[in-house]
Amino acid sequence: MQPLAFHISSLLARDHPQTADIAVSTLDEAFHLHKFILSARSPYFRQKLAAAPETTIWRLGSLPPQSFGIAIKYLYLGELPKDVGGGPGTGFTDSEILAGVDKISKHLEIPSLSQLILDGADKRLARQRRADEVEKGRDQLDLWFHENVLRHKVVTDTSKADDVKWDRDNGIFADVLLRADEDEDENGGELENGVTATFEQEAKPASNALGIPIGPESAASRSPSRTRRPRRSVLFPCHKAMLIRSEFFLTMFSSSFKEAQSTLHLQIISIDCSPTVLEIILTFLYTERADFPLDLAVDVLFAADLLFLEKVKAKAAVVISTLGNGTATAMPSLENPNDDEFLDIYEILRAAWLTRVQRLEEFAARYIAYRLEAYIDEPEFAEIVKESASRISARQEIDSIELLDDIRYYLSERFRLRFEDSGLEDVMDEEQAIAEAERESAQRNGVASGLPNWGSNGIEASPPEDEGIDMRPTEVASPSTAGEALMQTGEVRTLDGEIAGDEFTADAINYRILLGKIDKLLERLKLDA
Repeated sequence: MQPLAFHISSLLARDHPQTADIAVSTLDEAFHLHKFILSARSPYFRQKLAAAPETTIWRLGSLPPQSFGIAIKYLYLGELPKDVGGGPGTGFTDSEILAGVDKISKHLEIPSLSQLILDGADKRLARQRRADEVEKGRDQLDLWFHENVLRHKVVTDTSKADDVKWDRDNGIFADVLLRADEDEDENGGELENGVTATFEQEAKPASNALGIPIGPESAASRSPSRTRRPRRSVLFPCHKAMLIRSEFFLTMFSSSFKEAQSTLHLQIISIDCSPTVLEIILTFLYTERADFPLDLAVDVLFAADLLFLEKVKAKAAVVISTLGNGTATAMPSLENPNDDEFLDIYEILRAAWLTRVQRLEEFAARYIAYRLEAYIDEPEFAEIVKESASRISARQEIDSIELLDDIRYYLSERFRLRFEDSGLEDVMDEEQAIAEAERESAQRNGVASGLPNWGSNGIEASPPEDEGIDMRPTEVASPSTAGEALMQTGEVRTLDGEIAGDEFTADAINYRILLGKIDKLLERLKLDA
């Protein structure tokens, strides 16, 4: 919330790129301001500008400039001065300036202004009122954004999007149009008989009483067509003063690019994202709010990266990574890692690489590590490992692969750390050594108990050929049926189907099995690391 207030107040700085569209003057001084902020924050300006949106100069009569300056700082979410600025050399006393503040607060219909000045001596109360006023200002901008920018967006065929003409003297004071095109696969809607429904918009959008085109409310034909509906585009009427919160737009509008030039009609700027994603980006720029579901998070991530919006990038990373913490909790099952239709871990990892978001790289590695048995044999996993290796410029044979390093780390966390924390690892190693000693003793003494003869490597040794007794173990269940076998027999089996003494032993064996599969994958890909 504070970054939004800081940006709004910074618009009053003289060295700021010129985005003002109205000059409000007192007897001695003129203030270059923004109509949409005045309209959103002051009921007085909202009524006056709605009646005359083309106004560029407004006179308020003989008021002390200091009084109006205080009112403007309030409207622009700035810090109110501790000293009202009266005294020798200013032409006004403190009492005259305070009287002017009281008068202008009533004139602009912002009664809380006078109270804020009176509460300035109490620091604690002043901080609380300041926070309340910033919250109130944010809510007013939020309401204005939804009732004006989003309400008056234009929906049209992509082929006609560049033909939309929007005058500069418009009722919502927009000075630029942002355009986003639908994805190709969003076009058309299939009917029950396989016919694609087409809803044809009028070529010219409908207009309201102020002459502002309103796209979504134009007439539509309900007759179905046997051709695919034309691709659609959405144009959002925006304000440069808010767009320059993005470094992308700040550079664009403060340079010699054609988008910064003044034209009769508003410039149309295409943004490489879907209309839904662009609406999310604009909501953040105008209101500091960024709420979106998981299925849009990757698209929002790319759009935020394009526009240099680090805070939105971070929010997208949080939305994706908080799907789960990298463990099995609230994540797709091992048997079907694609249970969540919105989570493509390979897509997320590639997006993390392209947008340089370390948090997502770590999330993807941990996600894969905690269900490596479901991914290790997939061709897609081998491909992503090759991509990770290729990201190292001038890679040498001894260089490690970052993705596999991370996976090994989280694999160790998955299988080993809980043993180390509980002290069970030493116990497990001791029990395994005792078991191996007993097996060796049994082999030397020729004991034939009917149980399988396990070697030190966990693989059954060949049974002795004596007295025709069948000493082979019962048929080993496949990994896919290991869970069912455990429920039926109480046996604990490893990933390769072997019987383990307990779950801790099985975990230790599974850990070695998965590490071995990683090594074999590297050998197959000829990526020694």
